Amino acid sequence: MKYYFLVIVSLFFLNCEDKQSHKKTNIVTEVSNIKVVKDTISLNTEESTLLTDENVMEFFLQYEKTNKENKVRITTRFGDIDILLFNETKFHRANFIYLTKQGYFENTQFYRVIDNFIIQGGNSDNSETAKKRNKIGKYLLPTDTKRGFKHDRGVISMPSGEIDNPYKLASPFEFFIVQQEGGAHHLNGDYTIFGKVIKGMDVVDQIAKQKTDKGDWPLRNIYIEKVEIIN
Repeated sequence: MKYYFLVIVSLFFLNCEDKQSHKKTNIVTEVSNIKVVKDTISLNTEESTLLTDENVMEFFLQYEKTNKENKVRITTRFGDIDILLFNETKFHRANFIYLTKQGYFENTQFYRVIDNFIIQGGNSDNSETAKKRNKIGKYLLPTDTKRGFKHDRGVISMPSGEIDNPYKLASPFEFFIVQQEGGAHHLNGDYTIFGKVIKGMDVVDQIAKQKTDKGDWPLRNIYIEKVEIIN
């Protein structure tokens, strides 16, 4: 099956301490337009494949068979958020585990925060984030929305879209956690749910309450210090 993706959003990464300088777009549809080196680059693990739209599905089909981890911990200055990744969405689980093992998420940010809705992370205005993406590759993942999961409070989801809904883009480097009481079920069917918070919703709530600018970027940057695999 061929997947067609329309990339319409570009982010420019600038070095910054506590305030972003680039206005962000609307809800959970950001995808960075990253310039990709055309050859293979050595990564932090034994894997050395530069991921593209053409090879990503076969890569994760093989990767998920030998990388079965499904629990991760996100560390922030507010505390830890533990997440269970769903085996039913195996490509998205494998993608998150892969990026975790590459150390991708370290020093990215929760860059979009809307109280009683979502907190969104995995991006940054620091140029190092763009460099890390270059080393991994430029690719999108297909939508996987028919597993029976709903956007209940505490689920982790990935921006992605069906062919007939092209403006909801799949960004494998980014994720959002639903913080809204009662859930955000108007998102069902548009975004791929691939896990849930099993500990640390109090941390999610603290992050969601931080003051932001008009673009929902926290006035004081909220860094993801690390993401690690746990048992």
